[in-house]
Amino acid sequence: MSERIVVKIGSSSLTSDEGGLNRARVDFFAGELAALHRTGRQVLLVTSGAVAAGFRKIGYPARPKQLHEKQAAAAVGQALLMQAYQEAFGESGIVAAQILLTRHDFSNRQRIHNALMALEELMRRGVIPIINENDTVTVEGLKFGDNDNLSALVANLVRAKQLIILTDTDGLYTDDPRRNPEAERIERVTEISERIMAIAGGAGSSVGTGGMRSKIEAARVAMRGGVQAFVGKASEPGDLLAAVEGRGRGTYFDTDSHNLSMKKQWIGFHSTPNGRITVDAGAARALVSEGRSLLPAGIVGAEGEFHPGDVVEVVDTDGLPIGRGVVNYASWQVQAAAGLSTDEVRKRVDVVRIEVIHRDEWVSFPR
Repeated sequence: MSERIVVKIGSSSLTSDEGGLNRARVDFFAGELAALHRTGRQVLLVTSGAVAAGFRKIGYPARPKQLHEKQAAAAVGQALLMQAYQEAFGESGIVAAQILLTRHDFSNRQRIHNALMALEELMRRGVIPIINENDTVTVEGLKFGDNDNLSALVANLVRAKQLIILTDTDGLYTDDPRRNPEAERIERVTEISERIMAIAGGAGSSVGTGGMRSKIEAARVAMRGGVQAFVGKASEPGDLLAAVEGRGRGTYFDTDSHNLSMKKQWIGFHSTPNGRITVDAGAARALVSEGRSLLPAGIVGAEGEFHPGDVVEVVDTDGLPIGRGVVNYASWQVQAAAGLSTDEVRKRVDVVRIEVIHRDEWVSFPR
């Protein structure tokens, strides 16, 4: 498999402050992506810009605030955005494909599997997939919030080598360099601490939704999935390739984690638990520290109605989450298992075996 690179470009990099596409910037980024594609790497683009590209076209004086207005602007802008990309990539003889995703697509194992198969086939054919959130149908409460998060999920999904998040600043600084001339750029991050998140700050621009903080949060998601990340700038020819090769103008986020399988990604990042299993201290220790499966002897109780194949939350006796996993038995069977005597447990040690993804550190436990 060729090395896979996911590149995310935000609204502020593609549009003017007043809204509408900046075709010169679209052409520049398409040229950078095409150059990266010619090196033999498989390139995926996660792009924002549909709402920003469309709101002027339908008469809004500024970026709309109401959901139905943003959906209308996105419906117009997405077509304009893809037309611009198709024309720009066409100059390099590259075919581009449109993939529109929602959070619901990621939460459904079959749908995200189908999306992955389509992405695999497109990349095998030498096509550059262009991925955006399906803003026209997305419910406000279920939006990704910005495409920084979407890009991290896509990078994990395709088991990318690297996630490149392009922005208008050259990385993360110890302070705001616009206010503090003594601020220094942080070249490399191996752990995203509270200090790093505090430095990252808050909101984005008037045409975009993601500031530096959302990019750092995306980098954290990518790192937990075993994907290295870069947050920085690409404004001159060759900048994107330099970023991929470790010479970029920005901050690198390194990880020694391994890529998660699609199943573990789904459990850890996208699934919705249908119940809760409470375990005693010994079982909690075995799951967290010893990488062991959950057996009936450690089960204290079970809540909710779930069935084999459903995801459940696993908590300790204080109600603190240990992780979540796929259960192989129905809720009534788990509840019955919790009441088994020691002798019965020895005879039925496989009554409950689940695969757990640790909620905080994404540590996987064998089935």
